[in-house]
Amino acid sequence: MRVRGVAAGVVALALAAACTGRSDAEPGTAPQSGSVVQVPAAPGALDWTDCGGGFQCAKLQVPLDYADADGEQLTLALIRQPAKGKKIGSLLTNPGGPGGSGVDFLRSSAASFGEQLQQRFDLVGFDPRGVGQSNPVECLTDGQLDEFLATDVSPDDAGEIDELAEESRGFAEGCQSRSAKLLPHVGTRNAARDMDRIRQALGDEKLTYYGASYGTYLGAWYAELFPQNVRALVLDGAVDPKASFAEINLQQAKGFETALRAFTADCVKRDKCPLGNNVDAGLKKIKKLLDSTDRRPLTNGTDSREVTESLATLGLATPLYQKEAWPLLRSALTQAFAGDGSTLIRFADLLVEREENGTYSSQTESNMAVNCVDKPTGGLDEIRRQAARAAKEAPRFGEFIVWGALPCTYWPAKATEPTRALNAKGSAPILVVGTTRDPATPYQWSKNLASQLDKGVLLTYDGDGHTAYLTGSKCISSAVDSYLVKATPPASGTTCRP
Repeated sequence: MRVRGVAAGVVALALAAACTGRSDAEPGTAPQSGSVVQVPAAPGALDWTDCGGGFQCAKLQVPLDYADADGEQLTLALIRQPAKGKKIGSLLTNPGGPGGSGVDFLRSSAASFGEQLQQRFDLVGFDPRGVGQSNPVECLTDGQLDEFLATDVSPDDAGEIDELAEESRGFAEGCQSRSAKLLPHVGTRNAARDMDRIRQALGDEKLTYYGASYGTYLGAWYAELFPQNVRALVLDGAVDPKASFAEINLQQAKGFETALRAFTADCVKRDKCPLGNNVDAGLKKIKKLLDSTDRRPLTNGTDSREVTESLATLGLATPLYQKEAWPLLRSALTQAFAGDGSTLIRFADLLVEREENGTYSSQTESNMAVNCVDKPTGGLDEIRRQAARAAKEAPRFGEFIVWGALPCTYWPAKATEPTRALNAKGSAPILVVGTTRDPATPYQWSKNLASQLDKGVLLTYDGDGHTAYLTGSKCISSAVDSYLVKATPPASGTTCRP
């Protein structure tokens, strides 16, 4: 959650763009001028307009504060690809984050959904409150985000801790200055309430949903609040609702370590592996590289930024989201060992959605805003203790993830929702999909969520990368598509392999 989790299919497209220097996804998803799509007149019906590429866009008003439902409203941006055949209803989607744009996700990934789903459902994406085109959280300028993301998050002494605390406090103060009214209301419970407003506006009696990464937490909250409205939910790469702030950070750091070990084990079997021919020695070599960037940043051939330890670590994490990116990671590490961090920083930019012109999407700011109000956190001393433990148990990613969440310590809108299991008692069966070597959402979280849900069913992908659907596994695709169409899950405990 803290290292901005995204659906694997999105990373694949981004990595392809990094290789080719272009993106085939259409930019801009705001409703444009064009023919109005006729929809049946109904209370709350959405006014869909053609917005290019076979997609239609619409806006939906939802309460800023559900305690004052008739008060100030927010505007949610929606997009859909209409069903190509006999329609069952709508399939609502969320790619994760928090902070990922569901509008952009559907534009880039709709064609990757199973043909059955494209025939039988309107595929629908939305930007959650505080994200993208839906009243985005604003905190820092692009230059300030550059500085924040480059800040040393493995402080070696009191002075460096003070510097990190100052940057983190500045992030929180920037959000308060620019988005104070929005901050208390961007939590996942409210976003789940918005989903039920979307369901009603779409005219669906019950919700059919695919959520990846953080999108699983959003889906689980929906099922908890509206169990009677669940038709079929796929929660792919699950977040464990019961895990605390500290547990989330430590376990995710371990997840990235597991993925990095899998990458290294693959690398050392290949010719010209920059890590040598031994897994443990290769992992130590990566740690030595990251430590050296703390003292002397790598060069960057694309712009004026230095590749600090934080940016190098972020760049190392990005290709672990998808196994198909491992060859690019081998090349990036070869360059980095020679002092060139150009590819690593490009990877980092992809994950935080920084464009080549230096502009950012809202993802980094909305990610922090949602996380900070979703899970209670401790003070600076507690974060220091957590970071020390994480450094031992996850040497390459532990401090990076724990210290990276420090702005939550100073957050002006405090978390009010107690951390607890979500049971969704009385819902229809819910399919939880877990990948055994998932870096961002460790497999144990999927097992935990499936066991917490009243009617949770676990589907396992014994493989690498973040999330399982949309990655090309026919076994996973077949099981997920069949469940979404028929609302009948596979046998619990089913395992798919590459």
